[in-house]
Amino acid sequence: MTRAPMIAATLGALLLAGCSLAPRTVLPVPPVPPTWPAGSAQLAANEAALPVVSYRDIFTDPRLQTLIASALDNNRDIRVAAANLAAARAQVRVTRANQFPEIGVGGNVTRVEQGGGKAGDNTSYSAQGGVSGFELDLFGKLANATQAQRDAALSTEAGARTVRLGVIADLALAWATYAYDRELLDIARSTADNAQRSVTLTTARLKGGVAPRTDVRQAEQILETARGAVAAQQAALAQDINAVRLLVGDGFDETLLPTSLADVTAHLAVLPAGTSSQVLLRRPDVIGAEYDLRAANADIGVARAQLFPSISLTGLLGFASNALSSLFTSGAFAATGAADASWSLFNAGGKTANVDVAKAQRDAALATYEKTIQTAFREVADALAVQATLGERLRAAVANTAAAQDTARLTEARYREGVDSYLSSLDAQRSLYTARNTELALRLQVARNRITLYSVLGGDQAAATPQS
Repeated sequence: MTRAPMIAATLGALLLAGCSLAPRTVLPVPPVPPTWPAGSAQLAANEAALPVVSYRDIFTDPRLQTLIASALDNNRDIRVAAANLAAARAQVRVTRANQFPEIGVGGNVTRVEQGGGKAGDNTSYSAQGGVSGFELDLFGKLANATQAQRDAALSTEAGARTVRLGVIADLALAWATYAYDRELLDIARSTADNAQRSVTLTTARLKGGVAPRTDVRQAEQILETARGAVAAQQAALAQDINAVRLLVGDGFDETLLPTSLADVTAHLAVLPAGTSSQVLLRRPDVIGAEYDLRAANADIGVARAQLFPSISLTGLLGFASNALSSLFTSGAFAATGAADASWSLFNAGGKTANVDVAKAQRDAALATYEKTIQTAFREVADALAVQATLGERLRAAVANTAAAQDTARLTEARYREGVDSYLSSLDAQRSLYTARNTELALRLQVARNRITLYSVLGGDQAAATPQS
C-alpha cells in the first residue's frame, strides 16, 4: 500500500470514531417535596433563603477557625482521601491513553569485519518507528470507557469533599464537647464543695446531739459521689483534647480551646434552611451519586460497543542504510501498514449479557441517587425539627434549674433550723445536680444542632478539595 492511500484510509476510519452507543444521561426529578415540612415543629425563620456559605460564616470564633485550617492541612483522613483522588485522576489519564496510538522507536548498528582489516568491512545502521495496537474507536467503546473513568474520578472527588466536611463538623463538635465537659467538671467540683459543707454541718449536729449518724453518712455519700464525678470529668477532658489533636492531625495550642458552652454558642451562627429542597443537590454525597450514575450510563456504551467488530491498525515507518552518510537519503525510507478486524461470531450471549449487566447497574445507580437525595432531605428535616423545639426546651430547663437552686437553698436553711430532715435537703441537692446537668446537655444540643445543619446541608465551598 502506498503512503497516500494508507493515510487516507486511516483518516477515514478515525472520522468514524466519534460514534457513541451510550444512552443519554437524564437525571430524575428529585424524589422529595419542594419545601421543608411545615407545621408546629418548624419555625417561620426556617423558610429564609439559604446562602452558600463557608465554615468561617458559621464557626466565627477565630480559635476554632485556626484549628479547622490546621486540620484541613494535616488530618490523615483528608490526606488519604486526597491520595485516592489523585489516583482516580491518574487512572483517567491511563484509560484515555487507550484512545491514542502507541508510538515506539528503535534502532541498531551492525558491523561486519573481514579478516585483516580488508576493504570489505562494513557497518549498517537502522532506525524504526512504529504504531502498535491502535484500535479504531468506531463505536465509542474507548471514549465511553474514558468518560466512565472520568465520572468515577469526579465521584471520588465528591467523596473527598465529604471527608473534608466531616472533619470540619467533627472538629467543631469536639471543640464544643470540650466546653461541655469542662462545665460538667465545674458542676462536679461545686457539688463536691457543697457536699463537703454538708458533711461538716451534719457532723457538727451529730456531735451536738441534734442529728443522727445517718445524716452524716448520707452527706458522705454525696461527697464521694461528687469526688468520683470530678475524676471522671478530668478523664473526659483529657480524652476531648486527644480527640481534637487527632482531628487536627498535629499538636495545637490548648489556649485555642473554649472556656464554656456559652462561649461556643455565641460564636456559632444560626444557619437557616432554604425554602427549596433543591439546595440538597449541592451536597457532596448527592454529587457523588450523580457521577456514579453517569459512569454507569457510560459503561452501557462500553458494553454495547463490544457487540460490534474491533478494528486495530499497526504501522511501521523506518530507515535502513549501510552507511551513516546515506541514512536519510530518499532511498532509505520504507513504510508498511497493516490492519486487522475481529468479530466474535458466537460467545453464548456473553456480550449481550454484559449489556444487560450494565443496564442493571445503571438502574441500581439511579435508585441509589434517588435514595441519597431522600436521605439528605430527611437529615435536614430532622435537624430543622430539633432546631424548632430547642429554644422552648432550653427555656424550660433554665427555669427548672433556677427553681431547683431556690429549693436547695430553702431546704438547707430549714434543715439548719431543724424544721426539715436531712433527707429533704439531700433530695433537693440531687434535683439541683440533675437540673444543672440537663440544662448543660441542652446547651450542648443547641451547639450540636447548628453543627449538624452545617454538615447535612453540605454547601461549604471552602471544603472543596484543592485541584492538583
